[in-house]
Amino acid sequence: MTLAQRLRPPGRPRLVRVVAAAAFGALVALSAAACQPSFSGGLPANGSPHTSAVPASPSVPSTAGPGASPGGSSASTCPTSQPAPMPAGDKATVTLGTSLGPIVVQVDGSLGPNAAGNFVALAECGYYDGVIFHRLVPGFVIQGGDGQYGREPNIDDRVGGGGPGYEFADDPVTVPYSRGTVAMANSGPNTNGSQFFIMLQDAALPPSYSVFGHVTSGMDVVDKIAAMPNGGGQGNRALQPVAITTATVAR
Repeated sequence: MTLAQRLRPPGRPRLVRVVAAAAFGALVALSAAACQPSFSGGLPANGSPHTSAVPASPSVPSTAGPGASPGGSSASTCPTSQPAPMPAGDKATVTLGTSLGPIVVQVDGSLGPNAAGNFVALAECGYYDGVIFHRLVPGFVIQGGDGQYGREPNIDDRVGGGGPGYEFADDPVTVPYSRGTVAMANSGPNTNGSQFFIMLQDAALPPSYSVFGHVTSGMDVVDKIAAMPNGGGQGNRALQPVAITTATVAR
């Protein structure tokens, strides 16, 4: 199995699966079906960072059907098509609250304008509120962001294969995938949606997962989430999933 295959997620083809580099042991698809980075669908969607699975390296989650709703009163305010890119030089701070503590991400439009604008727009409208980190690959990544199938209290067996109802193009990757890097999971080129992954260690992944930020505070929380029980195998499904309680944005 190639590194790219492992980075795609199990489940819907769009999600990225996580493929762990040989140095990390086994590649994992982070995505599950749709955009899994292979993380959920991609490296993180379900097997790599694809969206359908967590990337055996990260993949992006595949998109869910049009009009996929994050649920809650803010659902109607969430994008139904790609949000405007974040201009180069613009930055935002997104705080992901969890039961284990906050994870603070500095989002930078200079890293990946499409992914940065999308992540901030979904965080602002409440899309990520209640959404779990569905894929845990110790020593590699944690993946989450499937608001279609991974929202508490109704976690669907297809988690890792969902998305926001649209997809958008990849950004050029100009930085390495180092510890704390936050990037999109996907199920292949230009299949980004809502699933994303956070790197636990430096990894020599191919530049296939759009980077849009870095964790500036809370990597201890990320490590705690990664240490939670998982089902192993290609999907590394979280058995006691930790959810994003609220996502807040400061510009």
